[in-house]
Amino acid sequence: MFKRFDPTNDVSTSTQVKTSVQRGIKAQISKAHPSLTDDILDELLPKKPPLVQYKCGPHLMLYCRQKEGGGDEPIFFQHRDGPILPTLKFVHKFSKVEFTKVTVDKGAIPFVLGGANIMCPGLTNTGAEMPLDEEDASALVKGDGVVIYAEGKVLPLAVGFMTMSSKDIRRKNKGNGIEVSHFLGDGLWGTDEIL
Repeated sequence: MFKRFDPTNDVSTSTQVKTSVQRGIKAQISKAHPSLTDDILDELLPKKPPLVQYKCGPHLMLYCRQKEGGGDEPIFFQHRDGPILPTLKFVHKFSKVEFTKVTVDKGAIPFVLGGANIMCPGLTNTGAEMPLDEEDASALVKGDGVVIYAEGKVLPLAVGFMTMSSKDIRRKNKGNGIEVSHFLGDGLWGTDEIL
């Protein structure tokens, strides 16, 4: 999604986000990442200054926080009606915050850093971790946003969304499990601010 992202060419319009819309964004983030409390969300997304929404292409929204010295820092993005996902720089900056996460095995690292989607075996092999499923429900369902860590690494290397539930991944162990939207080294990672 952001493999060849260039903020000078790919960003078309910007709009200041209304307070009511910002509350809705906070609610979506809180629902997607239940471990985030209201206090943490208020610290991550304060009311002042408001968020700025940038339209990138026909179906991508980039939510930015205004920096003190000018310019806007990308912190969240959303593709179509999908989940609102944090940028990697934002997750690295607030590394103590517990976003919904999965861990891939060491063998998947070079592929993920190249922008490839994560296959089911990379999530079920030894060294990989996913939240435990309950007997009657999946811990992660299709469409859930996740921050992707690698075995033995402290900071995440990608952000994406589930293309099948965690229960199906464990059962089938075949096919694409997570679609990677943003990874270390892509165009969004190289963007410090949007002017």
